[in-house]
Amino acid sequence: MKKAIGSVGLGLRREMLEEVLATPSNKVDFYEVAPENWMNLGGKFGTQFSRLTEQHNFVCHGLSLSLGATAELDIEFLKALKHFFTQHNIQCYSEHLSYCSGTGHMYDLMPIPFTEEAVKHTAKRIREVQERLERRIAVENVSYYAAPGQEMSELDFTLAVLEEADCDLLLDVNNIYVNSVNHGYDAEAFLAAMPSKRIAYGHVAGHYEEDHDLLIDTHGADVCDPVWSLLSKAYEIHGIFPTLLERDFNIPPMETLLKEVDQIHGLQEAYRTCQRGIA
Repeated sequence: MKKAIGSVGLGLRREMLEEVLATPSNKVDFYEVAPENWMNLGGKFGTQFSRLTEQHNFVCHGLSLSLGATAELDIEFLKALKHFFTQHNIQCYSEHLSYCSGTGHMYDLMPIPFTEEAVKHTAKRIREVQERLERRIAVENVSYYAAPGQEMSELDFTLAVLEEADCDLLLDVNNIYVNSVNHGYDAEAFLAAMPSKRIAYGHVAGHYEEDHDLLIDTHGADVCDPVWSLLSKAYEIHGIFPTLLERDFNIPPMETLLKEVDQIHGLQEAYRTCQRGIA
C-alpha cells in the first residue's frame, strides 16, 4: 500500500474551510483541491489555506490542463502550478484523461477520441507535463457520454495512454460504474484490468440517475451501494490504495460527509481483516 498521503481523503471545498480549521477530523488523512480554485487566493482564504497545507497532507486534482487538446500546453500555467505545489507541499497531482479547450476554454471535460493517434498525442503531452513539473502525475479515467471517432475500447485506450506516457493512475471507481451502465460493459472486468502498480490513489463519489441506463456523474449525491461494492472489489484486486471522497454539489454537513469517510475506512479494515484471516 502507498502510505505517503494516508489511507482516506476528502475533497476540500471553500465552504468547509472554517470547520476543518476549527475541528479537524482524525478520520481524514489527506485533502484534495483543484489548484485552479486556490492558486490566486489571497486575503483570508489564502491565509486559511496556507494554515491547512502546513498541518495536513494535500493532493491536487486539476481541471484545466486539457491533456487531450490539440492546442499547445499552457507553459505559464505549468510554471504557476509548479510554484504552487512547492509552496504548499502538494504530494500528488492528477488530471483528467480528457480535454477542455480548443479555440477557447469550454469549462467541461470532453472525451478524447479512442484512437491510436490520440494515444500517442495525449501520452506525449503527459510526458512533457511530467518533465516540466519534474514529477510524475496521475491521470483519471473519466466518465463520458459519447465516443466520437472510436477505434478502440475505453479500456484499451486508457491502458495504452498509461503505458505510453509512463504515468500514474487516479482510479475513479464511480466513473467506472457510471460508464459501465451507460456503455454496457463489465465494471469488474475493467477494474481488474487496471495496473495496480500505477494507482496513485482513488476516488469515490455520487451520481444522478437520469434513467435506468443513463447515469450522470455529478458528485452531488451520496455514494450508492453498487459503487461501495465496486470499491470493495477494487481492494480485493489491487490491495488498499489511498481513497478520497468527492462531493462538489449539494454539500451536506461535515458530520454527514464523515459518515461516508467512515465507510471507506470500514471497507479498508474489512480487507485487512480478511487478509489476516488468510495469513
